[in-house]
Amino acid sequence: MCVGPLWRLCHWGPFVTLFLILYITTLSVYCDLVFWPPTFDSYGSIVNFTILSSWIFFILFNYFNAVFRGPGFVPLGWKPEKDEDCQYLQYCHSCKSYKSPRSHHCRHCKRCVIKMDHHCPWINTCCGHLNHSSFTYFLFFAPLGCMHGAAVLILTVYHQVYKTLHYPRHRYPHLYKPTLVQYDVIHLILTFLAIGFAIGVVIAVGFLFFIQMKVIIKNETGIEAWIKAKAVYRKRDDEFIYPYHLGWRENMRQVFTWSGKPKSDGIIWTVAEGCNQYTLTIEQLKQKEEKRLRAIEYIVIGDYSGSWFPITKGFCTCIHLPFTDEPRIKINEDDIILVTRWKKYWLYGELVFEANKGGNSENKKKVRGWFPSRCAIQYNVADYPEGKSPVNKKDK
Repeated sequence: MCVGPLWRLCHWGPFVTLFLILYITTLSVYCDLVFWPPTFDSYGSIVNFTILSSWIFFILFNYFNAVFRGPGFVPLGWKPEKDEDCQYLQYCHSCKSYKSPRSHHCRHCKRCVIKMDHHCPWINTCCGHLNHSSFTYFLFFAPLGCMHGAAVLILTVYHQVYKTLHYPRHRYPHLYKPTLVQYDVIHLILTFLAIGFAIGVVIAVGFLFFIQMKVIIKNETGIEAWIKAKAVYRKRDDEFIYPYHLGWRENMRQVFTWSGKPKSDGIIWTVAEGCNQYTLTIEQLKQKEEKRLRAIEYIVIGDYSGSWFPITKGFCTCIHLPFTDEPRIKINEDDIILVTRWKKYWLYGELVFEANKGGNSENKKKVRGWFPSRCAIQYNVADYPEGKSPVNKKDK
């Protein structure tokens, strides 16, 4: 199964998603055959059964579209046509290419994703430029189908329980006519489970649909919203204008098209008046520079294996974990880390010097992540006698 494009389905996210879709649909259709089976005596029953059976087509069509089409990736080794434009872009050491405007590197996909919003475990890929519309359609149809299914399931349970309690079979045998399918205690238990799943999907996926519509209407991904927020509050001489907000109607037209393909090619974007293709990337570079200026070097005083629950580092460290899926990094004594984020029990930074390898990490793949704060202290070369610094070679 995990061959070719099908590898994206080989993950717990798609497994759970497809299980819920098929389970809720199967039980809903089964209960409909019990409660209101389609017959020519009732055209309403035929219409209801047709609509109920059709939801799975719309849901799976857009789901598989989002999975297999993917978000779109920046070509490996990509660079702008004009060499002078490289100064306005960030360079990705993992992909060995420049990041095109609106693209960001995903550590799960291991590629730079075009207009990356987030990495979604339920489709086992990112929600980005190419699959944004399909992903949103999926989030739209799934709650609708589950609402319809939940209504059928609840009515079936009510009808069967009420009928059994008030009109027992031994007293009213004429009410128990032969049906297309049988319904017993096992089916009742499975139906209650399906009702719970259906209501959960309506609430959770419906909330995700609301978030994605907000992203589309503003033409502003979750990552870009964070960049914009920092740009507004950052000290600056000019007013920051978000370049991709074109009005809510045009913003929606950028994503939803009759062809199913977004308007932009993922490299060149339509921008607001007074902005250019690199307005946001230039702002990103300035924010990165300010972040580097605020960063502080720490020296590791205790090894850390990269475990998510480092019991040896104290009880408080284990219960105050960073609320994020960002990685933890393995560190060794005398390593140097450039810390950019601080919590009471955890620090986040980039490994810039590996003592075991006797050199810096500038030309290697960047290693960033969280580690326990008790494993490192602020580094000051003046605290070491001449020639005794663990990064003596680097200092020179």
